[in-house]
Amino acid sequence: MLGVGEIITLLVSLAVSFAIFVPLTGVLVRFRAQYNPRGLQLDVDGTPQPHTGPVIRSYFAMMKRVYRIEGWAGLYKGLMPTLLSTLFVTGVILTFMDTPSPSHGRYHAPNTSLLGTLFYSIIMMLISLPTSIITYRYAKFVSECGLGLIDISFRAILTPTERRKPWILYLTPGLLASEVLHIVIVVVGLGPLRRLLLPKPELGSYPDYSLTKLGIYIVVVLITTAVLSPLEVMSIRLAIQRNHASAEYNSVSQEIEGDAEDNTEFSGNEEDVITFVRLCYLGLVDCAKRMVDEEGFSSMYRAWWITLLGGLGSVASY
Repeated sequence: MLGVGEIITLLVSLAVSFAIFVPLTGVLVRFRAQYNPRGLQLDVDGTPQPHTGPVIRSYFAMMKRVYRIEGWAGLYKGLMPTLLSTLFVTGVILTFMDTPSPSHGRYHAPNTSLLGTLFYSIIMMLISLPTSIITYRYAKFVSECGLGLIDISFRAILTPTERRKPWILYLTPGLLASEVLHIVIVVVGLGPLRRLLLPKPELGSYPDYSLTKLGIYIVVVLITTAVLSPLEVMSIRLAIQRNHASAEYNSVSQEIEGDAEDNTEFSGNEEDVITFVRLCYLGLVDCAKRMVDEEGFSSMYRAWWITLLGGLGSVASY
C-alpha cells in the first residue's frame, strides 16, 4: 500500500509526464496516421481521385503544422483521454499487480521468468488496448469533430456497434496481432539480449560496460528498430479505423442503412491538419502491403528514431 508521500510523488511525476509527453505523443500519432499517397487514391466507391490534402514529410513539420493551425490547445488535445487511460492502467497495476514502479507506455514487468514477463506484458496490453484505441482515435477526430482540449465524445470516436459491444475493439483487424508481435520481439528478443550484453549493475554501483558489448547491443537495437517501427506505425493506422458490425452497416457512416443516428454536425478547422486513408485495412498484412504500394516503403518508418531512442533508453530504465 502506497503512503501519502508516495502518492503525491506519483501524481507529480504523472503531471510532469503529461506536460511533456502529451503533445509529443499527439504529434507522433498524427504524423504516423497521415496519409501521403504517391499518386491517385481511391474513394469509397473505388474511383481514382487526386490527392488534395497536405503532404507532411517529417515529425517536426507535423508539429509545426499542428501549432500553426490549432495553437497550443491543438498540441494538448488528447489530454483528457490520456489522463483517464493512465489513471485507469495505473490503478489496475497498483491494485492487482505486484510491481513497485508502474509506467505508461513501456513493458516494465516484475522480475520473473521469461514466460512470466511475456504473460504479464500481454495482460497489461490487453488491459490498456481499449484506452489506447480511444486515445489514438482522438487525434483523428479532434479536428473533424471540433472537440475541445478536455472533451470526450464517444459518439464521435466509437461506432454504434462499438458502443453497444465494447469488446469488438479487440477484434479490430490486425491490431491485436501487431501488438502481440511487438511484445514478443521486445520481451523474448531484445530483453534477454540486453541482459546478456549489458547486465544490470549492483545496487549503488555504476555500470561498467565494455565498448564491444555496447556496440553489439546498439546494432541489435538498430535491427529490432527495423521491425518494431513498422509495427508501431501500423498499430496506429489499424487502431484509428473504426469497426464495422455486420453487412447491414455501410462502409462510410458505419450506421445501419436508413437508420443512422441523428448525429450533431461538428465544425472543425477550415484547413485539415492531416489526411487519413479512406478505405479500411483488412488486417496487418493488408495494411503493410497497401502502405508500401500507396505511400512508399518510407511510410513504414515514420519517426523511426523515436523507436530507436526507446530501445537505447531501455538500458537506463532497468
